[in-house]
Formats: sequence, C-alpha cells, structure tokens
Amino acid sequence: MRLCAWYLYGEKHRGYALNPVANFHLQNGSVMWRINWMADTSPRGIAASCGMMVNYRYFLDDTASNSAAYLGTKQIKASEQVLSLVSQFQQNSKL
Repeated sequence: MRLCAWYLYGEKHRGYALNPVANFHLQNGSVMWRINWMADTSPRGIAASCGMMVNYRYFLDDTASNSAAYLGTKQIKASEQVLSLVSQFQQNSKL
C-alpha cells in the first residue's frame, strides 16, 4: 500500500504523475482520495496492480483550482490516507 501510494503520488515524469490514469484525473481537478487493498481480484487486476485500486474524488467547487495547481505548479491534491501512506513509505524507504 505504501509503495502504491508512492508510485501514484511521488513518481513523476517531467514533474507530473507518472501513472497515466492518475495524470488524467489530476489534470481534471480530482483529489487522490483512497487506495483500496484487493479491490480488483480479477486475474488482470492482480497482474496489473496486485489487486489495488485508487479512488479519485471530484469536489466540484475545487476542481478548477486543483487542476490549475496541478498543471501550473505540479502540486498533487491528496487525502490524509494517501499522504500518510506516502509518509510511511518515505520513512522506511532506501530511495
């Protein structure tokens, strides 16, 4: 879960989220909301993401400002759950 959070939040390509689905939702103003363990147990889900899935949440009043922040300063809006997992990864990582 920590590694998944880091991959989605911390791994970048030219400053933007490396994952294309994350990049799409963040460009559209979403918040990286929740990472779900074993949410997709299909063979494809296990092979592609170890069964994990992420929810992106759109707060309609904030989508324009979230999108502008992401596109302008490459700032990712994320929930406390995601940020906590990222922090745990950073504390335990050798990267």
